[in-house]
Amino acid sequence: MRLLHIVPSLEERHGGPSKSVRSLANALAGQGDQVDLLTTSDEPQKKAIVTDAAKITVFPRAAPRWLTCSPQLRQHLLTTPADCIHNHALWLLPLNYAAKAAKKNAVPLVISPRGMMSGWAYQHRRWRKRISELFVHPGAFSAASGWHATSTQEADDIRALGFKQPICVSPNGVPIPTDEELASARTTWHQLCPTTTSRPVALFYSRFHRKKRLKELIALWLKEPRGDWLLLIAGVQEDYTATELSAEITAAGAQDKIAVFDGNGLPAPYAIASLFVLPSHSENFGLVIAEALAAGVPIAVTNTTPWEGVANESCGWCVAWENFPAALDTALATPLDALKLMGQRGRAWAAREFSWTMAAQKLQGFYRQLK
Repeated sequence: MRLLHIVPSLEERHGGPSKSVRSLANALAGQGDQVDLLTTSDEPQKKAIVTDAAKITVFPRAAPRWLTCSPQLRQHLLTTPADCIHNHALWLLPLNYAAKAAKKNAVPLVISPRGMMSGWAYQHRRWRKRISELFVHPGAFSAASGWHATSTQEADDIRALGFKQPICVSPNGVPIPTDEELASARTTWHQLCPTTTSRPVALFYSRFHRKKRLKELIALWLKEPRGDWLLLIAGVQEDYTATELSAEITAAGAQDKIAVFDGNGLPAPYAIASLFVLPSHSENFGLVIAEALAAGVPIAVTNTTPWEGVANESCGWCVAWENFPAALDTALATPLDALKLMGQRGRAWAAREFSWTMAAQKLQGFYRQLK
């Protein structure tokens, strides 16, 4: 099959889909499909990325750039033959282009909401999203032949909104980092934050977005004594910057309790963590959670992320937000050796259940079912 996958951006600052969609496209190409991954950037010229198994083409954006307008992407989709068109993300013009191309060429359209139909995310600034439904990509949802969800929770969210089309539940894959990769990242972060060589670290690593409850996590951390634990906050700056957060922490006299870094261009800091924390309002999958487990780090997350299975695997805590303070207290009181064993169980689970090959095979079958 020839598959056209569309994602608005591959830039790191746009979070998990910029990484996971690329990995999925490469995995599908590795299974024998001809896969074109189409995306956009602010660079003025169309370009190809030739290092991947999938054929990646980057199209320039035009005004209004905030809607990911790209006439060249639109024209390419309308004139390129395919057996299936798969669009990732909502509310932007590429979904409009994908829906029109699928209709013109009489091929199935699959939509991955990538968390944008889930709980808090769907209701946040709802008026803007309603405008997008009506004017940016009108009719695209009803035109979909099927949906791709990365968890049963996300599939339930799609159904709750009234959509009846088939849904393929195919979780993201996650690579298991090698010992050498972990050692290299550990060295980098020990140099950046020397206190991590001698103190246990609870890690928040994600976008600095209000959806992640980052400000609430900081307030919760400072509410109780945390012993020798350090909360390390790192990731992609968005609603907040590292400078702003650091200033607030310093003003509270808590610079010895919390450290903040802009993670852009740095290796993921899982290797220095004894616990990973993410009390997010909403996640369709939560790639950073899977990455933490793959790196051997136990997790403490909210049940608005689809990770309640950690209880069965004994590798972390997944609880309602109102119970998160107690879960955090329990996690921080757990001996470090016990946390390490939990992390080892999580790493084994990630290796067993979350591979890109499995994700690609599930979607391959789904595409063929829709033909």
